Amino acid sequence: MTKNYFYLSAGILFILLAVTHTLFGLGTALPILHDSSIDSSITTIFTFQLHMIGVQDLIYGIAAVIMSFQRDMTRVRFAARMIVAILFARWVIMALITAIYDIGNIMDLLTSSIAFSILIVLLLLGTKVQSRQLEGSERDSGR
Repeated sequence: MTKNYFYLSAGILFILLAVTHTLFGLGTALPILHDSSIDSSITTIFTFQLHMIGVQDLIYGIAAVIMSFQRDMTRVRFAARMIVAILFARWVIMALITAIYDIGNIMDLLTSSIAFSILIVLLLLGTKVQSRQLEGSERDSGR
């Protein structure tokens, strides 16, 4: 039985994000790179970065789904906070690089910003539910 629906929702969203990110890269970005005169080492680096982000999101999704079924929510709180920190760092890096090198397309980050914000909010809400559940169980056991 699911103990934390916020983590479950975040996990499913992470998995969908991994699939769409990889499919988008394979369908649009990689064909452009392969058809251009860019050096093959650059294409290789871009390709493994694309897949690395997709796999990373897939692992976060699987972890969040597993976290949603844990009985002892105190054990997964740290993992949720680490994932939030990594997501925030990824967003900051994307925003800074875009602002420095391509400020004209800063609005292209809107979709990613919305997805990252939703994931961060879901994970942080999941940590709050854990606290309330623990406080409630301590009060019940003290009676």
